[in-house]
Amino acid sequence: MTKSILNSEEIPTWRNDSGLAGNHVVVTGAGGEIGRATAVAFAEAGALVVAVDLTAESLDDTLNQLPGSGHVKVVCDLADLSSHQEIFRHATLGAPMAAVAHLAAVLIRRDTIDEITEEDWDIQHSVNLKASFFLNRTARDVFVRQGTKGSIVNFSSQGWWTGGFGGSVVYAAAKGGVVSMTRGLARSFAADGVRVNVVAPGGVDTTMLHGGQGPSAVSAFISMVPMGRLGAPEEMAGAVLFLASDASSYMTGALLNISGGQLMY
Repeated sequence: MTKSILNSEEIPTWRNDSGLAGNHVVVTGAGGEIGRATAVAFAEAGALVVAVDLTAESLDDTLNQLPGSGHVKVVCDLADLSSHQEIFRHATLGAPMAAVAHLAAVLIRRDTIDEITEEDWDIQHSVNLKASFFLNRTARDVFVRQGTKGSIVNFSSQGWWTGGFGGSVVYAAAKGGVVSMTRGLARSFAADGVRVNVVAPGGVDTTMLHGGQGPSAVSAFISMVPMGRLGAPEEMAGAVLFLASDASSYMTGALLNISGGQLMY
């Protein structure tokens, strides 16, 4: 039998909170449905959640649902790169940071390609791609300063593969960039002990999915899903928890497609 390259203390205990309990975890987009479900999952696993979003009200709703104590909110616009340092300042107070789950995103739908404006393009790429790169890089720097391993979980969309449904071509283009970026950063950060993976949700029952689409468009979308329904936000959280934890310690640069079978590749 080949001897394990892991020391005995590095072998996961196969608990969902493996490596997370008592440590900080950053969740961006924590005021949205998937972000909130993810924050709850991390808190249930014993992590101290640093919840990040644009509005205090949405974050208050999230923090009120988190079990345990020691959770904090950070209200900021991630497109303002100077705000990133404040996020990680909170994430290293009193306990180290173990993981970052980056879910924050902006989607602007237009009925036709001809209606897309330069501002639409700039906003979606600034938040969805540019901010993601710099947030990831700053998170890597924090892990290095701590002298610890760490995990970053980015969020893409099945649109990175399909090109986008329902007038979301620009959004899909940015999310395709997130997949490529994640793979590149995974290679770059591996020597520092920092893993970077990405989740690509399909149709999830959220405000973002329903925004700018009528019931008939949503029904048509569901008809393409073999499981015959939209996903629940909570069904995304398990994948994030897995990728953030030591249970996925040999995974980096990977993409998890969670689409109810709509995409198979």
